[in-house]
Parts: sequence; C-alpha cells; structure tokens
Amino acid sequence: MATISKFEDLICFNKARELTKSIYKEFKDCKDYGFKDQITRASVSVLSNIAEGFERGTKNEFLNFLYIAKGSAGEVRAQLYVAYDAGYLNIEMFKHLNGLASECSRLIQSFAEKVKKGANAGTQFKKLEKDDPMKEILRSQAPDVYKRFYND
Repeated sequence: MATISKFEDLICFNKARELTKSIYKEFKDCKDYGFKDQITRASVSVLSNIAEGFERGTKNEFLNFLYIAKGSAGEVRAQLYVAYDAGYLNIEMFKHLNGLASECSRLIQSFAEKVKKGANAGTQFKKLEKDDPMKEILRSQAPDVYKRFYND
C-alpha cells in the first residue's frame, strides 16, 4: 500500500466531504432546526473523524477514529430515513444521499481493513535515523578527516 501523507488524499475522506456538502445543500432551508442540526453534525462527524484519526499518528487510534466515522455514516443513513418519512426528501434524493452515506461506510470499512493489515504501527513509531555523534566531533576537531569520510 502506498504511503499517504495527508488525509485529503484518502478516497474515504473525499467521499465523506461529498456527502457533507450534499447534506448541507439539501437541508439548508429545512425549518426543523433540531433535525437539521443532527443530520449535518453527523455528516461532519464522518469526515472530521477520518481527519482526526489520520493526524493522531498511531495505527490503533486511526482505526478507532475510522470506526467512529463509520458509525456516523450509519447515523446519517438513519437520519435520512427520518427525513424521508417526515416528507423532507423525495425518494430520488433519499436514494442519492443514502447511496453516498452507504458508500462512505463501505470505503471506510475497506480502508480500515487495509490499515489493520499494514505493517506500520503509525507515524509516532516511525524509526528516525539518528545522527552519528562522531560526525559532529570530526567536523569541529578534524575537518580534513571529516571531508574524507562525509564528502561535505
């Protein structure tokens, strides 16, 4: 699996972003403010948890946040049923938004499985190369020897 350096490159993050934009757009004029707040917050939670988990730096924390994000995608789907039953959505929009939320869940689950199987423990445990202490001593005490060994 290729190394991903930022959460914005994750397919599941971008799909969650698409879901959130669609939810905000569809419910922007909804007068049921409690419902509107619930579904928009749940959709934001999907992409926020993917991002937060990625930035945490450990594999276990990342997995935990991915599963929280997946749970939030499930919450969005449940809220979409409420919206449809209350007459806030027609069947076509319900199917579209439900499909986006389901795809988010599927992508998050698939990615979580890949993260689980990955060998890396996370960026917090990445082995960093240590500087050779002799290098600095040679640079200051024996510059001619330093040049021969390090070609700087």
